[in-house]
Amino acid sequence: MGLFDKLAGWLGLKKEVNVLCLGLDNSGKTTIINHLKPSNAQAQDIVPTIGFSIEKFKTSSLSFTVFDMSGQGRYRNLWEHYYKEGQAIIFVIDSADKLRMVVAKEELDTLLNHPDIKHRRIPILFFANKMDVRDSLSSVKVSQLLCLENIKDKPWHICATDALKGEGLQEGVDWLQDQIMQSNQNNENVRA
Repeated sequence: MGLFDKLAGWLGLKKEVNVLCLGLDNSGKTTIINHLKPSNAQAQDIVPTIGFSIEKFKTSSLSFTVFDMSGQGRYRNLWEHYYKEGQAIIFVIDSADKLRMVVAKEELDTLLNHPDIKHRRIPILFFANKMDVRDSLSSVKVSQLLCLENIKDKPWHICATDALKGEGLQEGVDWLQDQIMQSNQNNENVRA
């Protein structure tokens, strides 16, 4: 596989990556994913995800398959069925929803302690979304409330975002792409 990856890089082929997009309902997951797609593939109207949907988008060196998982309480137990296939996680937080920050932390803790995630060095990108909303929490405050500083065994990054305008999204995707590329290089070095 390492040789194929190198050949794909030389030929300009893109490596496909499976990304789980998680977060509570109404946090902006689907809007974020929609904004990451090329403008000609973006939906005009965003509706809440029921169960999950699969979306694809590309960056300069990676082709992302994103599993947009519903954040409604009755669907959250579906998340764990996709943990094994996930190579990266985008966790979206509604930074204006102070009341449910505790619920978001509980879901994050459940995710981090799941056997399919716990011992993997999987990158996690946090989007503190809805930064444009009055009285929303800063990404630093969201980080503190979620106790992100306690995540020692996985690379993580948090960005303040406004999914409706696309602000902050590119920084996050660039970070995630760098983490995935580093992980692939480290895996190739281990095999060599």
